[in-house]
Amino acid sequence: MAKQALEFVTYQLNINISQPVTIVIGKLGTYHFPAGNFVYTGSAKRNIDARIARHLRAEKTLRWHIDYLLAAPGVSITGVERFVEPECEVNQLAAGVVPVKGLGASDCVRGCGSHFKFTAY
Repeated sequence: MAKQALEFVTYQLNINISQPVTIVIGKLGTYHFPAGNFVYTGSAKRNIDARIARHLRAEKTLRWHIDYLLAAPGVSITGVERFVEPECEVNQLAAGVVPVKGLGASDCVRGCGSHFKFTAY
């Protein structure tokens, strides 16, 4: 019997904000983010690599909450990790504090409150 390959369904973007920034995040409103490091947890039911590549592109339609932040000056993705575990499980294990309630969690099934966390200055 052949071994089945692990299928990555969840990813985390390690994000650095080089200087404090205030932005409007879609319908969530206007928020101030301090300089520092953050982690965003997302998922893709299929083609996770295409989703990650989309986040890494500079030019894109602002569709998801995280797109608004990633489009701001001084904001960059410093690393990407992939997981086989469900999005909420990975998010709940990530250290950090929630700076914006609801960011990235519109489809959350476990009451995470946010899938975006501030991790360090």
